[in-house]
Amino acid sequence: MNPQEAKARIEELSRLINHHNHLYYVLDRPEISDFEFDMLLEELIGLEKQFPHYVLPDSPTQRVGGAVTKSFASVKHRYPMLSLSNSYSEGEIMEFHQRVSKLLDEPAEYVCELKYDGVAISLRYEDGLLVQAVTRGDGTQGDDVTTNVKTIRSIPLKLTGDYPASFEIRGEIYLSRESFNRINEDREAEGLPLLANPRNAASGTLKMQDSAEVARRRLDCWLYYLMGENLPFETHYQSLQAAKSWGFRIASNMALCRTTDEILEFINDWKTGRYQLPFDIDGIVIKVNNFRQQQILGFTAKSPRWAIAYKYKAEEVATRLQSVSYQVGRTGTVTPVANLEPVLLAGTTVKRASLHNADIIAQLGLHENDMVVVEKGGEIIPKITSVKTEYRLQGAKAVSFIANCPECGSQLERNAGEAAWFCPNSDHCPPQIKGKLEHFIHRKAMNIESLGQGRIELLYDKGLVTTPADLYDLKAEQLLGLEKTYTGDDGKTRTVSFREKTVENILSAIEKSKEVPFGRVLFALGIRFVGETVASKLASAFGDIDRLAAAGFEQLTAVDEIGEKIAESVIEWFSRPEHRELVERLRAHGLKMENDQEPEHASNTLAGKTIVVSGVFSRFSRDEAHRLIEMHGGKNASSISAKTSFVLAGENMGPAKLEKARQLGIPILGEQEFLALIGQV
Repeated sequence: MNPQEAKARIEELSRLINHHNHLYYVLDRPEISDFEFDMLLEELIGLEKQFPHYVLPDSPTQRVGGAVTKSFASVKHRYPMLSLSNSYSEGEIMEFHQRVSKLLDEPAEYVCELKYDGVAISLRYEDGLLVQAVTRGDGTQGDDVTTNVKTIRSIPLKLTGDYPASFEIRGEIYLSRESFNRINEDREAEGLPLLANPRNAASGTLKMQDSAEVARRRLDCWLYYLMGENLPFETHYQSLQAAKSWGFRIASNMALCRTTDEILEFINDWKTGRYQLPFDIDGIVIKVNNFRQQQILGFTAKSPRWAIAYKYKAEEVATRLQSVSYQVGRTGTVTPVANLEPVLLAGTTVKRASLHNADIIAQLGLHENDMVVVEKGGEIIPKITSVKTEYRLQGAKAVSFIANCPECGSQLERNAGEAAWFCPNSDHCPPQIKGKLEHFIHRKAMNIESLGQGRIELLYDKGLVTTPADLYDLKAEQLLGLEKTYTGDDGKTRTVSFREKTVENILSAIEKSKEVPFGRVLFALGIRFVGETVASKLASAFGDIDRLAAAGFEQLTAVDEIGEKIAESVIEWFSRPEHRELVERLRAHGLKMENDQEPEHASNTLAGKTIVVSGVFSRFSRDEAHRLIEMHGGKNASSISAKTSFVLAGENMGPAKLEKARQLGIPILGEQEFLALIGQV
């Protein structure tokens, strides 16, 4: 394909992908399959790598992520992002309406909208292109999170239609409950602490340094207020309908109300209706619709006089603590769980609530059989917020955290600076063994999903499997007829059984897992702190399991994004003889312990050169920069020293690295100079 053909195809693919993104994520009306969409995107990624100078500013490949932001620049808001006054009763809504009526001395119409429980964001568009995304911050200035926001597929990078030349639109970035639950499932599989609620998870995600990880988390956004000079609209409602026509995701769950009765009806409808939504709301926002009237009403120092938020009270209920039990996770963390008298809360029956750790138990001052107050944090996870000490039974003993593992009896340990106690008997504690086996078969690891649904536990209980390597020794005659009946948390009785077709599927999936690439095998081993992304980086950096096992601390920390804690964990894991034996058994069964292909070699232009990459780039990600260096014979390093040949610097290069490079006289090459050096301009 010649350059002109490539340019035309890149433009056509960008248009098509942006069109299908809008259909899928904004209108919920897809016209092509996920596979067809992925093929279009893969073609565009390939062409952009081959012809980087034709990459469009609104290229949909920006949504894939890959850029790393070490710090987020502080930006002053053109229009302050004020908070809303909160109300918690119908009387306060009536008072708001009376104040508005008195100040205007004319009838007012209101727009009622859902109050999304997420992170406020301001998006600035120039000539139809998204140029900046800034968080609320302190209301006067916030953080520039543009790189991460570009990964959100419901936010248009380029607008369509008759839009103003320059404006801002504000909204709320959030995680759906489905995305939140999927993240926690993955974190559980990796042995990481679970996230508490979608709002905190969305906030943390938006400030992640790796935009590729942000993209994987699937943030979403509702937009709800347009701002700019001389906008051609009389009302807020008209402006939102226009914004929808330009490609923005504007909620249909809003209503025009003329009386307080209509406002209160909307509030009460969503008081129960919110539980049917796929995302969290914590109230209703009421805004005066007419922009002229908004200007008349003006602002206080903290909030607009023309809007108010009605906050739903967090639903809570009192119930009796029956007992405290302790669960041991895959990485040995011991979590206390309060077992409660069943009680109805926010539409579901609650029987248990997490107590998180020993410190929480102490803060609550929890005693046996206490009457406790339970609410749903983020409307999802039940938590105990307080104890009704006036109902405490005489002679009740304080609940104290256990000293020994409830499963294997080992004395629990706690690292300095950490809240959690853990069982150190990682290779012989039953729930930790079962947890590691379940992690090994996870879809993102070896993908032996036929063994899920309680079957791993049955195999362990029967003594057939105690390490991942035992899975590859299983025979059909060992499995046929195995059966176990158990009662689930919901009180229903279930049976796990191994019938002929089930056994056939399991053995087939085990055999197929031998094709899983080395990076995922490494992730499947369950090394502490080595998640999916870290495993991929280690596999890429070392090439095979033997080089990784022999790597020292400095070699490991030289790999991009591998810190001291990860390096120490990897070294400790490979130091254990039972782990070395596990690797050899898996290797003997045919699992891949090395990368399939040698890194692609394009030239020796950078042979003998050691290069440090720093900053954010427009034409490639940090990982792609490292790959280009290796393709052309160079060596990547994480820190600058006298041996550094040059620094490849993008925007927001770390100031410490910049200063050190200057002190040592190390050359600094920009993106364009680097591409010219390797012949890609």
